[in-house]
Amino acid sequence: MKKQLSLLVLLCALAAGLHSQSIDGSWKGLLSAGPSKLNLVFHFAHDDGGRPTCLMDSPDQGAKGLPAVVQYLQGDSVSVAFPALGATYCGRLREGRIEGHFTQLGMSLPLTLQPGSVELRRPQTPRPPYPYEMQEVAFPNGTDGNTLCGTLTLPVGYDGSRPATAILLVTGSGQQNRDEELFGHKPFLVLADYLARNGIATLRCDDRGVGCSTGKAEGRTTFDNMADALAGLNYLESTQRFARIGVLGHSEGGLIAFMLASRHPGKVGFVVSLAGNAVRGDSILLEQNRMGLRASGVPPTLCDDYCRALRAVLDYRRAGLPVTDAAFLADSLATAVGAQLPPEAVGNLSHCLAERNAWLDYFIAYDPADDIAATRCPVLALNGSLDCQVAAAPNLAVLRRLLPPDSRTVVREYPGLNHLFQHCTTGNVSEYGSIEETLSPEVLAAIAAWVNGL
Repeated sequence: MKKQLSLLVLLCALAAGLHSQSIDGSWKGLLSAGPSKLNLVFHFAHDDGGRPTCLMDSPDQGAKGLPAVVQYLQGDSVSVAFPALGATYCGRLREGRIEGHFTQLGMSLPLTLQPGSVELRRPQTPRPPYPYEMQEVAFPNGTDGNTLCGTLTLPVGYDGSRPATAILLVTGSGQQNRDEELFGHKPFLVLADYLARNGIATLRCDDRGVGCSTGKAEGRTTFDNMADALAGLNYLESTQRFARIGVLGHSEGGLIAFMLASRHPGKVGFVVSLAGNAVRGDSILLEQNRMGLRASGVPPTLCDDYCRALRAVLDYRRAGLPVTDAAFLADSLATAVGAQLPPEAVGNLSHCLAERNAWLDYFIAYDPADDIAATRCPVLALNGSLDCQVAAAPNLAVLRRLLPPDSRTVVREYPGLNHLFQHCTTGNVSEYGSIEETLSPEVLAAIAAWVNGL
């Protein structure tokens, strides 16, 4: 589930600092792990005291300005450790390049840096002037007095003479703005533009605590996110402009769409689920880690051992049992299931046990089966066959089994698409930023045609 669902972060950050003033500036490198490749950009400088500093960007992952801590520096050599990732980087300056290795989970990968930056192309991102009207809106979230802000995009040629169809767009997990911006992509902006050109209005909002929306994200759960989405539905309803109002959710947003349809059936005319999970959250996280590890080239035995231990950790956490010594407990649970893991892997499990995270606790315990089965409106549910965050086959199978019969409902798997519905090679998260396409044109067309056909 893009961004927040992964318990094991692989190959997502590194940094370095060098003593020589000659390397100040931006340096780029490509980290390769089997079929997965990750662009990294380092911005080297020195502080007022002459100490080396570095900020790193991971454009493919949408990360900017990640601070680095230099662990060792002497002459032209550098060694940097990342305790939170269980990783290290060591390199040496040779002939204008920094040659080194990045090590994590027992894997050592070559990484060479050369001067320069990485420019991302996003040809689908719409540019003004727009042939439709966009209105900035704000409304209370209905639960704690905070305000949600967003953009209401009206269809091309809309003059208010007759009601239109409107869709509330609901983002996935984590803190996101109204465009669901990540990895340099703005999928909800692209979607709103396409739908407006096809006669459909949309409302997309900043998550609470993001952009113009007020409130704090700490301690919120999927249920709280549903309450915010409900406020968006109430706003659309209050305008009295729309004959039919539906919900389109991506990833966790798809889950929320079913929750709204089940619990507030009078407000939801249809549901569009894009890579929404249909099984309990702990199963999603387990399969997500398994696919991510395999795609990153982790040996099968280590992958199986880690996932077996992760299952034990998630079961322990879901049961709400006490954690006094997370490191000892993680090691004990791994040993109990016969998992032989390197220290950094046990450290990841320990972090999962120790972290206070209300969202995670709710997610791993919540089973959407009842809400899916109680959804009485028509549903369009789409997944990509190469989705490494919400696997298509098991989740679509549950939807086909649980959704009530409706001739208008469509459940479909798109071959060759990832979690973001991009055409891709492996589906691994590391590809998201390197792909220029934001949303598959055939998926955009399918959504518009289905909604207009209701």
